[in-house]
Amino acid sequence: MAGHTDNEIVIEAPMDLVWDMTNDIGSWTKLFSEYSESTVLGERDGTIVFRLALHPDENGKVWSWVSARTPDAATRTVRSQRIETGSFKYMWIFWEYLEVEGGVRMRWVQDFEMKPQAPVGDEAMRERLDRNTPVQMRLIKDRIERVARGAGVPG
Repeated sequence: MAGHTDNEIVIEAPMDLVWDMTNDIGSWTKLFSEYSESTVLGERDGTIVFRLALHPDENGKVWSWVSARTPDAATRTVRSQRIETGSFKYMWIFWEYLEVEGGVRMRWVQDFEMKPQAPVGDEAMRERLDRNTPVQMRLIKDRIERVARGAGVPG
C-alpha cells in the first residue's frame, strides 16, 4: 500500500512572483517554517539537487535528506523526488501552478511509500502530511502575498 496526498491553495499574487519565490530553494528557510537548512548542492540539465533539514524534533534529532527538483517554467509544473529516501521507499512530489481568478492556485501532490522499518506507516505519514502541508501552504501564501503588497518577507 502506498500513500498519496493532494493539497492546494490560492495565492493572491502574480504568477511570476509565486513561481520565483517557491522555486528559490536557497530561501526556503524563510518561506517554510519547518526547514532549518535548504542548500543547493548542484544543478544539471535543469534539475536542481539540494539538501533540506528540519528543525530538531522533540528528541533533538535533525532529519535531513537530498532531493532532486526539475521545474518546467513553460508548463508551470515541478517534479521532485527524494534521492536520499530515509524512512521512505520513495517520495515523489508534483507541484502545479495555475492562474485562477484572484491569483495562482498552487497544488502539491505527494506520492510515497514508507519502508517496512520506518517509525510510521503509509497511513500515519499521509495523515501527518495532510496536517502539515496546509500549514506550510498558508505560511507560503502569507509570505508571498506580503511581498506582492510590498511589505517584504519577515526575517
